[in-house]
Amino acid sequence: MIRVLLVDDHAVVRMGFRLLLQANADLSVVGEADSGETACQLYAELSPDVVVMDLAMPGMGGLEALRRIHARHRDAKVLALSAHDDLMHARRTLQEGALGFLSKRSAPEALLEAVATIAAGRRYIEPALAQRLAHAEFDGGNKSPVEQLSEREFEVFVRLAGGATVQRIAQDLKLSASTVGTHLYNIKQKLAVANQSELTLIAIRHGLIEA
Repeated sequence: MIRVLLVDDHAVVRMGFRLLLQANADLSVVGEADSGETACQLYAELSPDVVVMDLAMPGMGGLEALRRIHARHRDAKVLALSAHDDLMHARRTLQEGALGFLSKRSAPEALLEAVATIAAGRRYIEPALAQRLAHAEFDGGNKSPVEQLSEREFEVFVRLAGGATVQRIAQDLKLSASTVGTHLYNIKQKLAVANQSELTLIAIRHGLIEA
């Protein structure tokens, strides 16, 4: 039996995932979390075999939750779910320790296959995205300026582009406002932008947020 922890801030989405997963006799949903904070707590309590975690959640968010879970539990097996299927989100998520990445646009069968694959200790990336990642690595000489951002800068960048304030980001990521301000300064320098509107345009252009 594969024990799964579901993490998504939408109750209806979690219910759909639960019904889909538990229709398979080999899978059992042992817990649900509606935030990154709760996911970290429940992982320590339940020790699930696989975590199915949405990346875009209020508060801490899925990427930060992934980072914290992986830092404390190096053998954690996390499948990241995203409404976006861009290469940057996928690459960053895998670098933070996720064993798999799946777009929410994928067929339901893909979720079952991904959970089973990750439970067995193997990486899962949906084939179309894996092919794009391979091509990007092969053609690596022509990377976007966004690729220059560190992991933390990338996360701050996406939140800023989505309209979050420095104070809110500091609260969510458990950082000081001055630290977030430093990240913002570095982001603007690396991306050669002057204000938050330009950051938002870059994020939209790269498919990191919805227009």
